[in-house]
Amino acid sequence: MARISAPDSAKKLFVGPRFRRLRQQLGLSQTQIAEGLEISPSYVNLIERNQRPVTAQLLLRLAETYDLDLRDLAGADEDRFFAELNEIFSDPLFRQIDLPKQELRDLAELCPGVTHALQRLYAAYTEARRGETLVAAQIAGRDDGVRYEANPIERLRELLEANRNYFPELEQAAETLRDDLGAGPQELFGALCARLRERHAVQVRLIPVDVMRETLRRFDRHRRQLLLSELIDAPGRTFQAGFQLGLTECGPAIDAIANRTGSLDEVTRRLYRITLANYFAAAVMMPYAAFHGAAESLGYDIAVLGQRFDAGFEHVCHRLTTLQRPNARGIPFFMLRVDNAGNVSKRFSSGTFPFSKFGGTCPLWNVHTTFDTPGRMLTQIIELPDGSRYFSLAQTVRPPAVPYPLPPPRYAIGLGCEMRYASRLVYAGGIDLEKTEATPIGVNCRLCERENCTQRAEPPLTRTLILDENTRRVTSFAFSNAREL
Repeated sequence: MARISAPDSAKKLFVGPRFRRLRQQLGLSQTQIAEGLEISPSYVNLIERNQRPVTAQLLLRLAETYDLDLRDLAGADEDRFFAELNEIFSDPLFRQIDLPKQELRDLAELCPGVTHALQRLYAAYTEARRGETLVAAQIAGRDDGVRYEANPIERLRELLEANRNYFPELEQAAETLRDDLGAGPQELFGALCARLRERHAVQVRLIPVDVMRETLRRFDRHRRQLLLSELIDAPGRTFQAGFQLGLTECGPAIDAIANRTGSLDEVTRRLYRITLANYFAAAVMMPYAAFHGAAESLGYDIAVLGQRFDAGFEHVCHRLTTLQRPNARGIPFFMLRVDNAGNVSKRFSSGTFPFSKFGGTCPLWNVHTTFDTPGRMLTQIIELPDGSRYFSLAQTVRPPAVPYPLPPPRYAIGLGCEMRYASRLVYAGGIDLEKTEATPIGVNCRLCERENCTQRAEPPLTRTLILDENTRRVTSFAFSNAREL
């Protein structure tokens, strides 16, 4: 198990909020973790309130007692929270507030609950702004009973991020199922169909496209039939069978995970259940221990992993973002899926990349270039304005079969990790990771303060736009160096 070195014993380390989150993830009370660490519950309470430091000896005991990686106490969550707070407070709404960046960092580290509440509040605010026209129609009595609700997609992303896109209950259930089936990747679809038929009286049928039309999968509850369109390729069929089995056999576990989040509206709860069933299906196709071991030995070669586990490119990339088992972690990847217009339709992260919650991505990131070279893997070292560097992979997804004359959807996947992990990737072979110049990118135009960017689509929210009718610059937007207050 890879562990980071413990801090110098003379250095005081205050990690109260992180310690508390780690304890809660382990499902332990303060008394229980105190017993395990051979300290008093009152001392645990003081640690979590940042009134006592954590010593190097206590950190080592924590790692040994609970078989943890000390990176669990690193600041990945704080970095992400800080990036999101910085985005929120860049909004013109807060233009009159002179809020130092250090105060945002302190808030992200010391008060993660408050940070999360601010994120929810700002998300509700932005959704209300987007629904302004609808609200006006409601006030005027012209809404015909239509209700305006918050965006369930953003709420789902919050839930996945809160769990670091890792659900141990589903991982264990998937590995147990795979062991019971005793089937290899090529035989898995047949084994899943047999399980559905023999244990749940569900028959899986492949249906012609002229019968299914625009539907790819449909479960006929009354006839106990899972209908799959012939347009779905072999890995997709296995995935859909695993999805149905997840809803059937892991329904209680999925409901328990959803219930842990507290109150959810019906749309968000249903979306969360679908996402968790998808998670289970991927875990059945690529069982954790086997997939993690193969990924490490193959240098995270996505094409070979796809062949070995009979899974599609997107399935493999998504699965790589879930390798967060405490005693067998993979590289903490981030992933997004974009279409050829730049719209982000999927976003997952087990790392620290500061995705924009309220905007698109930087056009200088070569995930957008992949549409010029379909099927070719592109690599890139990118650097954000704060100096953080990442190693990025990008490739288009093979378009699915669609009936003529419908145009096939076009998507590209961007997959990346912090530079410190890049040497473990087969794609970094032959690249001087220290000397290769990084491409400077931003989170998105509205938050990026880089000057003279020819790809800039709008000025940053934190700067004053300068307009000069006598000058035409390379970029369409010039702005002051001073922050707007």
